[in-house]
Amino acid sequence: QVQLVESGGGLVQAGGSLRLSCAASGRTFNTYVMGWFRQAPGKEREFVATMTLFSGPTYYADSVKGRFTVSRGIEKDTIYLQMNNLKPEDTAVYYCAAAEPPLRAPIQTERAYANWGRGTQVTVSS
Repeated sequence: QVQLVESGGGLVQAGGSLRLSCAASGRTFNTYVMGWFRQAPGKEREFVATMTLFSGPTYYADSVKGRFTVSRGIEKDTIYLQMNNLKPEDTAVYYCAAAEPPLRAPIQTERAYANWGRGTQVTVSS
């Protein structure tokens, strides 16, 4: 079992920045992909960004490309989401997720991930 804990959410004005962190613990030795999803009020959870931990490719939703950056910490089991030029439509609960091989689905989809954090709230005011 892998435990994921997100931090760094908060309230920020439009145009501002936040950095989210996700720390994994437990049986992390098989963790292959870690990523971020978000869920806005009244909407389904959606893909934001993800990366493979060893080879490093990153993937982004079109809505955040050029504004958000996912990266890996010095510790293997930590990833970050740097969010710049935030917009009110970025307001959501942001969830960290981790996947192990064999992948069950494309890594831009929820089905690929077996482990989820509880989420951190990001609110962007206009």
